[in-house]
Amino acid sequence: MTLKSKYYIWLITFMLCTLHLTAQTTTSRQSSHLSVAPAESMGMSSERLERIDNMLKQSLVDNTIPGAVALIARNGKIVFHEAYGNADANGKKLKRDAIFRIASQSKAITSTAVMMLWEEGKFRLDDPISQYIPEFKNPKVLVNFKYADTTYTTRPANKEITIRHLLTHTSGIGYGAIDKDERMKMIYDKAGTIDLFTTAPVTIKDVVLKIAQLPLHHNPGEQYTYSLGLDVLGYFVEVISGMTFQDYLLKHLFIPLGMNDTNFYFSASKSDRLVAIQHKVNDRWENYPNTFYDVNYPIEGAKTFFSGGAGLSSTAKDYATFLQMFLNGGELNGKRFLSRTTIASMMGNQTGDLYGGGDQYYGLAFGVLTEQGQAKGGLGSQGTFIWGGYFNTQYFADPKENLIGIILKQTQGSTGDQTSWKFKQMVEASIDD
Repeated sequence: MTLKSKYYIWLITFMLCTLHLTAQTTTSRQSSHLSVAPAESMGMSSERLERIDNMLKQSLVDNTIPGAVALIARNGKIVFHEAYGNADANGKKLKRDAIFRIASQSKAITSTAVMMLWEEGKFRLDDPISQYIPEFKNPKVLVNFKYADTTYTTRPANKEITIRHLLTHTSGIGYGAIDKDERMKMIYDKAGTIDLFTTAPVTIKDVVLKIAQLPLHHNPGEQYTYSLGLDVLGYFVEVISGMTFQDYLLKHLFIPLGMNDTNFYFSASKSDRLVAIQHKVNDRWENYPNTFYDVNYPIEGAKTFFSGGAGLSSTAKDYATFLQMFLNGGELNGKRFLSRTTIASMMGNQTGDLYGGGDQYYGLAFGVLTEQGQAKGGLGSQGTFIWGGYFNTQYFADPKENLIGIILKQTQGSTGDQTSWKFKQMVEASIDD
């Protein structure tokens, strides 16, 4: 046997071993990837879906949105997928495969990665995060703050931050520039933390280790405070898996799910599909400038910051694929990503009365509609899971009806946009079986 032959045998063996290690477990269930089907064949009314089409077209006429991509799927089939309006202020037409910054829709994906590692027995949800990231040992709670020089005093927290606290926004960690507490905004700004997009050569580890030194809003587990906890968990995935967070998601979620247009960063070949963020200036749409975040983050700069809380960009079809995996009980196309029992836990009430005011509770990845929320009408069936993103993107998935609705826009500031609630209400009203 020649040296060259030995090399090829070694290479094939290595590739097969790698495939086995990174592929998801197989399952006897064989749900297919999302494909298109007539509305009536999936129990949806095409006439009522046309109302949604007209509503979105009217929103363009009313100038409340510059453009949108909307997708509706039922029983694993796409029954509506349309693009409307413009992708930028220069009049570029929006297409169905347009790439949107999904911001906080990244959180559910990060939570899924965490729970995939949990299923492997790598940790327990109530383990202190300091067991894996020691810098979080002995957290402190903010007591007094001086606006004049941003100095502050603290007291010891009464317990450690756990992984569950981070998943459920009950850790007490703040959210920097978008925090509702002005004191926390100033503290995080002084520490140099990053909440959203940056083109600078920064890593998620850099940011998380800064967060670990900052005070908490409150004792862990006592309140719901929207936070950078999912960014902490992005770094946690790196610690547990030994991979960059981006590589972990690509190998364990995006590639096997066929989410080929979902990532933190994109090459030049896909950059022209990225939708511009727009805002209204004197009732005209203009491309949004760089502020505390860089709008060109997904296609320019160092491309090293893998934000688990807000860093991903995606398409309507890719995100629908992710949601369909959940509706399938953790499986898609013969690959199992999560057990249905794990998903049941993720959809359970993790925060008691701390979130939602009775209409929703918070699980381990989503807001979940309660019986009271269903009774209000227009929000979906009990158990519908919901979230959205900072740049005006929204989604919901209704397990009872096996129904997905996604509407993606890219705007900042007040626009008069009412498409989110109208879309959800009208999608549910289009069920015809």
